[in-house]
Order: sequence, then structure tokens, then C-alpha cells
Amino acid sequence: MHIHILGICGTFMGGIAVIARQAGHRVTGCDADVYPPMSTQLATAGIDLVEGYREDQLGLKPDLWVIGNVVSRGNPLVEAILDSGGRYVSGPQWLAENVLSGKWVLAVAGTHGKTSTSSMLAWILEDAGLQPGFLIGGVPRNFGISARLTDSRHFVIEADEYDTAFFDKRSKFVHYRPTTAVLNNLEFDHADIFVDLGSIETQFHHFVQTIPGNGLLISNGLEPALERVLGEGCWTPVERLGVPAGWQAEGPDDQRFAVRFCGDFCGEVRWELLGEHNRLNALAAIAAARHAGIPPRQAIDALARFQNVRRRLEVSGVAGGVTIYDDFAHHPTAIDTTIAGLRRKVGSSRILAVLEPRSNTMKRGVMKDRLAGSLAGADRVYCYTLGLGWDPRAALAPLGPKASCAEDLEALVSAVSAEARSGDHVLVMSNGSFGGIHAKLIERLRTRAQSGSC
Repeated sequence: MHIHILGICGTFMGGIAVIARQAGHRVTGCDADVYPPMSTQLATAGIDLVEGYREDQLGLKPDLWVIGNVVSRGNPLVEAILDSGGRYVSGPQWLAENVLSGKWVLAVAGTHGKTSTSSMLAWILEDAGLQPGFLIGGVPRNFGISARLTDSRHFVIEADEYDTAFFDKRSKFVHYRPTTAVLNNLEFDHADIFVDLGSIETQFHHFVQTIPGNGLLISNGLEPALERVLGEGCWTPVERLGVPAGWQAEGPDDQRFAVRFCGDFCGEVRWELLGEHNRLNALAAIAAARHAGIPPRQAIDALARFQNVRRRLEVSGVAGGVTIYDDFAHHPTAIDTTIAGLRRKVGSSRILAVLEPRSNTMKRGVMKDRLAGSLAGADRVYCYTLGLGWDPRAALAPLGPKASCAEDLEALVSAVSAEARSGDHVLVMSNGSFGGIHAKLIERLRTRAQSGSC
């Protein structure tokens, strides 16, 4: 079958493309911005790409159009598909009907930690020899790819609450029908499609209703919003994270902590990851793997070899004694926990936080009142303000002189480079490429060090 995918360069739709290709289909696709690294990955997989959404793509005559949620009515190609009576489907529906049907699906949902927990879980299953298929919204370093299809009955998927397509406004995850489901946490996000937290809770309730009675639901017992969701009705056994009657992580060290289930000692995790959030992610992955038949001690042992996910406190480089990190954090809660985790690692060394508020929620200023508090743990704060519809200087005013803003990227690079000194840690946070700021900072700092001016 020939499948043509609209919005193919997004992480999710790109994963769909790779999986469809591995399933033996001919796959082509288009996007408004076709550029590396996704364009390179798709080309390597034998997938031809078209720049833009011109209606002349009807001439490709695919058997099926798979439409991503980045396109809407008014898009020239969408209008041409509808006018021609072409057969079309959403990415989540295609995946559910052609890949997930008949498999043991392990789905990880939540506002934060989906990618990290899905990656941990996929690695635990892989280390146990189960060779799971997976589709993850990032690149686990243990695999080097974000999606794959295997003959295994197990499939791990990052279960996103974002909407499915212009013709299907349900959250993506309602299509997946998992046997094992994780609910990591639940906060307000995606202000472009949800009006309030209650509307997101409704979608999570729909998700909970799809989990069978002989499945397992693993939920963060510390999250009031999730407790409200379960209170709306739950027909599946539940194991909770963070409470004495469920799964707990004990010990003050992020990189070495005991795991207990219902008070019983299961083993000790020893790894390189930072932050309380990752301890909870680990508990979720261990619990989900246990449901799939992997003993907790075996899962704990596998996590010792887990290499994290790209863009999760990933070191981009060191120049002039300054360490540059790349992190995906783009929500106040994630920003706060990322800075806290790095602080535990570096102690009293200075942290220079560099933020691009790029998500739809952040661009709308919905979280602006929480921004200063989330950045308070850094020694200096820099905010890239291009394209924002609200006043970031006012939002960051509680931080006083340690916070500054710049609308010009080069000016931002210059300001951070001028401030940074040997022993500092520059934490760059964005859910996009941030204009290649990591490489720019490294080059500027390296040049300064070579000139002997630092």
C-alpha cells in the first residue's frame, strides 16, 4: 500500500512513517518545514519527502492519506483530498488499526515525563529480551531511534493527550487501548486546545475507560487531578506511585535509591539520572514492566544501564570550562524540577538558565505568573522573547536584576557568553531547536578561551 503522510516531520508522524515503512508499505510525506534531523532520518528509511502542502500532490495517487494534527481546513492539500473523495485517516487511528491491534500495549500518559518513562520501560523490556516495538516522542539513547516495529507482542507508546486531527478532536491516547497504562501526572497545558484543567481531566477519564478490567493502571498517588480522574470511574486495578500502599523511592540521593512496593524492598536503583521526577518515572517503568512479567529486581538492574533520552539534561559541550546543557523543559513544573535536579548535581556552582518559551501554552502567556518561581533556583536567567504576546520582563520582575530578556538571538548569545565563566553550567531549555543556540554558545566560549580573554 502507498501511504502519503501530511505533517510527516513531526516526531509522532515521523515515527508513524518509519513504522509503516518497516511494515512493508511504500511511504511518502510532506511538511511545511522539511529539514534535518527528521528529514535525514526519513530519507535514510527510504521515505520521499515533499516540501509544502501543494494540491498537485494528488498526482501521487496514494492508497491512503494519513493526516497529522498540524494541518487543518483551509490547507490546500487537505481541501484537495476532501474534494477528490480521497481515503484519509489520522495517525493515531492508523497506528491503532494496523499496528497496535492484538498487541500488549503499554501506554505512558501525563503532562510530564512521558518520553523519559516510555524510554525506560522500552529499555527494561529490551534488556529482558522481549524486543518491544515502540513509538516515543524523543530519542532514547539506548536505541538511537524514536520508533520501531518488531514481531514482539509488546508495544510501548508515549500516550499524548493532544488532539488527534482536525476531524477528530479526541486526545490521541483514546485510540491506543492499552493493557498497561501509566498516568504520571496531570497539570494544565496545551492552552491552544484545552480551556482549563477540567477539560483535560475529561480526556484522561475517557482514556481510563479504555483500559480493560484485566489490565493495570499505574497512577501517581500524589496528584490530586489524577485522583479526581479515577474518582469519575475506574474499572481496572490500580497501583499508585509515591504512597506507602504502592510504589515508593526512598533515600536522599537521586542516583542511588531504594524501591519498595507495599513496603517490601525490591532493590536499589543506581544510575546517572537526576531529579525527583526521574525517581517517580523509574517507579512507573518498574511497575509497568512487572505487569508485563519482568520482576522488579530485573527491571532495577536494567535501569543501571539506561542512558536517558536525548535533550534531557544532555551535555551539548564544554568550552572554556563552561558546561552547556540541552533540555526539553518548557512548562514551569518541568523547568523547576530540571533546575532542582541540576542544582543537586553541581552544588554551589552557578547555573545560568536560558529559556525559550516556545510551546503554544507558553506563547499565550497562560503560565507567565508561574515562570519566575520556576526559574528561582538559577543564579542568572535569560529569556528569549521573540514572538511572545505578553511582557516577559514584567513576568520575571520578581527575580530582580538576575533576570534579563532579549528579542534578538545574537544579543542573547552575547549576553550569556559575556556572563559565563569557568565552572558555570548553562542550562538551555526549549522544546524546539532554539536557533542553534547551543552550538553558538560553545563556539563563542571556545573562541574566547583560545584568545585568553576569559
